[in-house]
Amino acid sequence: MIIYNVTTNIDASVHSEWLSWMRETHIPDVLSTGKFLNAKMSKVLIDEEMGGITYSVQYTTIDKETLQKYYTEDAERLRNDAVKRFPNKFVSFRTEMKIVSEH
Repeated sequence: MIIYNVTTNIDASVHSEWLSWMRETHIPDVLSTGKFLNAKMSKVLIDEEMGGITYSVQYTTIDKETLQKYYTEDAERLRNDAVKRFPNKFVSFRTEMKIVSEH
């Protein structure tokens, strides 16, 4: 299993709107691609020097090939939607992780 983690720092001025959009639209849209089994959204519990509020969304997929298909077929469209809705109000970075064991 692979976890595709997206960490985002969102400006406080659009936080509520962004959080609603993530829960009601963006995460369901990512899951509707059929390339992920589930998603988990967490709030990062540290104060950022840059301000804003930070969240991590972890999407689980079966393998690297499926994640690559997401990148090729869906990622740009879904990322562009965020940029259009919240221009200059967030910064995101992505991490890929392989599950080694679960307990």
